[in-house]
Amino acid sequence: MSHSRYQPRMLAGLAPGLGIRHIHGNRTDCDAMMTNAIPFSKMNGLGNDFVVVDARSSPMRFSGEQIARIADRDTGIGCDQFIVMENVAGAPDIDVFMRIYNQEGFEVDACGNATRCIGRVIMDEKAATTATVMTNAGVLFVSEGEVPGTVTVDMGVPKFGWDEIPLAEQFHDTTGIELQLGPIDAPLIHTPSVVNVGNPHAVFWVNNLDVVDLAKAGPLLENHPMFPERANISLALVESPTRIRLKVWERGAGLTRACGTAACAAAVCGARKRLTERAVEIVLPGGPLAIDWREDTGRILMTGPYAHDYDGEIPASLIS
Repeated sequence: MSHSRYQPRMLAGLAPGLGIRHIHGNRTDCDAMMTNAIPFSKMNGLGNDFVVVDARSSPMRFSGEQIARIADRDTGIGCDQFIVMENVAGAPDIDVFMRIYNQEGFEVDACGNATRCIGRVIMDEKAATTATVMTNAGVLFVSEGEVPGTVTVDMGVPKFGWDEIPLAEQFHDTTGIELQLGPIDAPLIHTPSVVNVGNPHAVFWVNNLDVVDLAKAGPLLENHPMFPERANISLALVESPTRIRLKVWERGAGLTRACGTAACAAAVCGARKRLTERAVEIVLPGGPLAIDWREDTGRILMTGPYAHDYDGEIPASLIS
């Protein structure tokens, strides 16, 4: 596959068939946006942090260059993902559309940690215990977790077909594909499990999370020709049938303290390989997430904390 749909889709339209207004172009809805500061909230899930802009009352558009400047930790605000909350016209059962951009300014389809944070915002607004959040990957159902301070997200059904992930080559068994890093006769890591949980993931099973420097190996594997849409890369260490320790290189963001979809990917891949049970604790550098791949429905439930760090304004210099 020579063409990748993982392109800088700065202003991709929303899901078809819902009577939702599509947005096109590369300028803002309002010229005032170019000179006025824009309110934002800084939120995080286990240290995976977001700049969140609420565009429901005043539609806004951002270019990839603007988002990259905002996400820059040295000269901007700094974040792993840039989130825009939008209205969903013609779909009264959906509370909000969550548009997700990575640090590079590319629009991506899913972010589990951000979904918990936005779900919490909506539940607080509604004074309710549930919320529905639409992303490019579909509609996600959010609810209060059983443990105070946590939120549960129904992340949907994982996709294991080689063309659904997608891969550049056909593999009938995606519990372990032919891919390795290191000498051909003694690879350092090899045979990753692959899955799509809203975005593509490759999970390498290791006995030592430091077997490779993921800061160096991550970008090589993310951009490997095997992954036409690029991929999130994880090193996974099984500590028990109910516990996996995980280190993640996130597509378009780099090393991250937490990645909700990577946790889901590791959980379902571990269960498929019979390394773990279907309900596991995934321990990331930022802390643990509880993942339950339900046998009755095939859906993934992810539970973890959320945090609202502070509110501020995006300086006009970053968006002019």
